[in-house]
Amino acid sequence: MSIAENLGSVRERGAEAARRAGRGESEVKLMAVCKTFPAEAIRDAYAAGQRLFGENRVQEFGEKAPRVADLVGLEMHLIGHLQSNKANKAAELFQAVDSVDSIKLAERLNAAAEKLGKKLPVLIEVNVGGEEAKSGVDPSADAIGAILSAAPTLANLEFRGLMTVPPYTEDPEGARPYFRKLRELQDEVAKRQSVRLDVLSMGMSHDFEVAIEEGSTCVRVGTAIFGVRAKKA
Repeated sequence: MSIAENLGSVRERGAEAARRAGRGESEVKLMAVCKTFPAEAIRDAYAAGQRLFGENRVQEFGEKAPRVADLVGLEMHLIGHLQSNKANKAAELFQAVDSVDSIKLAERLNAAAEKLGKKLPVLIEVNVGGEEAKSGVDPSADAIGAILSAAPTLANLEFRGLMTVPPYTEDPEGARPYFRKLRELQDEVAKRQSVRLDVLSMGMSHDFEVAIEEGSTCVRVGTAIFGVRAKKA
């Protein structure tokens, strides 16, 4: 199937999942994750109506950026782990950073955004499964709140919500408790901090329908749109 056909299928599945949960289709955004795929794949998805994309690495998108610079309305988010020494380039290349996991990184991004004269939307990444190999803050209201408490001093950042990648299980249903946990954490933090958090970014090709049923407002889908990624030699 083509990228356009895959997009259509994913959108239909997402709409059906929203209906099962009693939610409106418009409540959930679809992010096409294009890591390891060439700029031409982004252009193909764009031609099929896709505007929101996610990349995992600053350097990788830096190489693709000139080849998609003419695409009006293209919205690129950084969803992979970001080292603080790459904050300046990330703020320059991306319209949002969805993987903030420390106050230090938030401060670096704020300074970079200030220099560029822009407001940078960000999400706090939560390691909801507590896995050592994954980035993200601890899955607790205190850990998330510690970063949000610094928000008043970070005038060039807009904290919009939370993001997570749950532990992988063969059965997509295995992710449900983690998605539910993140939603509950978001509700708790928003109430405790008296802040508005509208974005809950969770769910990928394997489990995005379960994520939608559990309240996701943005699913990050790569393989189901662009195909299986080539394994590194």
